[in-house]
Amino acid sequence: MHHQWLLLAACFWVIFMFMVASKFITLTFKDPDGYSAKQEFLFLTTVPEAGKLPEEKQFPEELQQVTGQMLPGSRPDPPLVYLERLELMRNVCRDEALKNLSHAAVSKFVLDRIFVCDKHKILFCQTPKVGNTQWKKVLIVLNGAFPSIEEIPEHVVHDHEKNGLPRLSSYSRVGIQKRLNTYFKFFIVRDPFERLISAFKDKFVHNPRFEPWYRHDIAPSIIRKYRRNHTETRGIQFEDFVRYLGDPHHRWLDLQFGEHIIHWVTYVELCAPCEIKYSVIGHHETLEEDAPYILRAAGIDRLVSYPTIPPGITVYNKTKVEHYFLGISKRDIRRLYARFEGDFKLFGYQKPDFLLN
Repeated sequence: MHHQWLLLAACFWVIFMFMVASKFITLTFKDPDGYSAKQEFLFLTTVPEAGKLPEEKQFPEELQQVTGQMLPGSRPDPPLVYLERLELMRNVCRDEALKNLSHAAVSKFVLDRIFVCDKHKILFCQTPKVGNTQWKKVLIVLNGAFPSIEEIPEHVVHDHEKNGLPRLSSYSRVGIQKRLNTYFKFFIVRDPFERLISAFKDKFVHNPRFEPWYRHDIAPSIIRKYRRNHTETRGIQFEDFVRYLGDPHHRWLDLQFGEHIIHWVTYVELCAPCEIKYSVIGHHETLEEDAPYILRAAGIDRLVSYPTIPPGITVYNKTKVEHYFLGISKRDIRRLYARFEGDFKLFGYQKPDFLLN
């Protein structure tokens, strides 16, 4: 009888230990979220492959495409229009037939165009004649050089010794790569031909007093090379400008003009959109909606506002474009379009058939 009680007690003990062990196993492996988090941590801290920058985290491709953009729970989901712009750009970048028109090396020239706000982790690529002065004012305030946009003197905005805007080219190679991988990145585009008209009017017609070289140095060089009637003594005409830009051999003059060409070279040459994964592409034509969205997406909408946009200033003016191209040969216009075709297709601008046909 005594042995039977001992046997029964032993059976109960075994059952009790089995239940405890089962509970322990359940508690240990039941929490999938904790396990996933541990796996993710281990993945993100894996030693980089040979040849990679030691400071650069190695993310899978799907994470690389959103690095430096909206953080879940802290920034708004991008509306469809902004996703469509990025998708169009990626598709054109993959088009082998347009490779020469859509790709550019991330050279010092490109890095010089990109302004940095380290405090808020923002990179802005400058595309002149597309309202860039106002965006530079926004970044100047964010960097702390001036307390408000209204207090920034106009002559300081483009004075890079005084405006407190560092260029991406001023950082080390590792610093450049880190910022390109992780910061919020954006730039603004505009109909390419309308932008060229704006550049011509600003630099050669109005010609501000503090930029005399456009009228006195650059214009005469273009006239000597591209004016058909050399006995004509008028100042530079838009037709001369178009012939210069459409010339496949324009680069020898570009070298002479130096960085002044930033006002009319392509967006591809300025910002390398196929090589750098930008977070948002804004359009001048929809700037009233795009500017507030960019501020929200960058997480700075409560810190600064984009300056007031005068009514009608961003609307595409087909009549103006037709007026400027009136009398210019179809051959010269086609050559101009051939150079800027990448800009038209990357950013969804319609081919100007009303000028070409």
